[in-house]
Amino acid sequence: MYIYNVTVNIDASVEQEWLNWMQNTHIPEMLETGKFFEAKMCQVMVEEDMGGVTYSIQYTSKNKETLEKYYSENADELRQKALKSFGDKFVSFRTELKVVNHVKNFIKS
Repeated sequence: MYIYNVTVNIDASVEQEWLNWMQNTHIPEMLETGKFFEAKMCQVMVEEDMGGVTYSIQYTSKNKETLEKYYSENADELRQKALKSFGDKFVSFRTELKVVNHVKNFIKS
């Protein structure tokens, strides 16, 4: 498995609008590409010197080849939608993570 991690610092003035767009438009569009089978969105719990609020969005893909297909077939179009909607109100960087171990613990209640 591979995780395509996008870390975004969003200006506080558009944070709620961006969160709504991410949850109701962008993340569903990412999953609709068929290249990812799950997405997780987390708030990064640090105070940024530059201000804003930071989030990490993690999209899980079955393998490197599928992730490469996302880059060649979908990435540019989806990134342009973010730029069109939020322009200079955010900065982002991307990281690829290769999962080497994945353990789930089911808590009994």
